[in-house]
Amino acid sequence: MKLARVIGTVVATVHHPAYQGQTVLLCQQVDCEDQSTASAIVAVDRAQAGVGDLVLINSEGNGSRQMFGLDPKDKLPIIDVIVGIVDCAEESWR
Repeated sequence: MKLARVIGTVVATVHHPAYQGQTVLLCQQVDCEDQSTASAIVAVDRAQAGVGDLVLINSEGNGSRQMFGLDPKDKLPIIDVIVGIVDCAEESWR
């Protein structure tokens, strides 16, 4: 899972059929203090997120297939999927 801030939308005139009807967002990976930690990524939105939202991104193939209601053996050319909007995040060490 990745924590990210939505920084924009992605529009493409030509795309794989799996992206038909999907909202695709540009997300900047951040830490709990909202500081950038890695390059921006493109993710399919399944949580109704918008620009400025802090989101949780699943970056694992089987989890992505489950979000689309597919079987583990089905193929899906989508890896990064926004699975939730985060209200707050804090880092704690015990």
